[in-house]
Amino acid sequence: MQNLRNSFPEKSETEIKGLCKDYYHYLCDLFLESFKTLTIGRSTMLKRCTLSAAAKDIFDRYHREEKSIMLVMGHYGNWEWAGNTFSLTCKQKLFVVYHPLGNKHFSGLMYRMRTRFGTALIAMKDTYKDMVKNKAMVTTTAFIADQTPQPDNAFWTTFLNQDTPVFRGTEKIAKKMGYPIVYITIKRLKRGYYDILAEILSEDAKYTADGKISELHTARLEKDIREQPEIWLWTHRRWKHKRPAENKSI
Repeated sequence: MQNLRNSFPEKSETEIKGLCKDYYHYLCDLFLESFKTLTIGRSTMLKRCTLSAAAKDIFDRYHREEKSIMLVMGHYGNWEWAGNTFSLTCKQKLFVVYHPLGNKHFSGLMYRMRTRFGTALIAMKDTYKDMVKNKAMVTTTAFIADQTPQPDNAFWTTFLNQDTPVFRGTEKIAKKMGYPIVYITIKRLKRGYYDILAEILSEDAKYTADGKISELHTARLEKDIREQPEIWLWTHRRWKHKRPAENKSI
């Protein structure tokens, strides 16, 4: 509730409570949909979560040009299903950067869910090393970039009316690798159905100004959240850190 109040100060308390209710309804669906990945068939997966024609054209072009790319997205819509649909639809090998869980049994379950249709996983601490190792392949590496980094090493910006730290790693790796950056939106069409949209943020991150990519994908996510606020992960402690004094003017 506090995240919603801070993000939408223009909304009344009645509207905030309505958003909160809509969010919890969606979160219950998201849990069930995600676990359904363990048994869902390929045709049903592609019926429930589609890749837009324009997005498919973007990915096909990069594959023809033999260019590896990086995807950046948020915890918005059903990101688990989006990975499955990409792996079933696109020619590139998809790698998803993730945080291994402390509970080995639940971590193993999530691993099976995420890799069932051919997606591969990269532990966050090994991201750059593994991307260099896979450089000879035409790959797509997906970063879910709206988690909370340590405040001292973060890029700070304004997101949903609040001082917000953003992981620098996505931008740093993109610059080192020289890969195009594509932003992904997962629109909820109706209950249990999604469409994946794609937008090129940078054709070559190497030539962008410091902070530009972080600013772009954060602003793009905010636009999506304002359009469909109930399908973002509001129960995440996104704003638990305060901006350090030396970054107040940034």
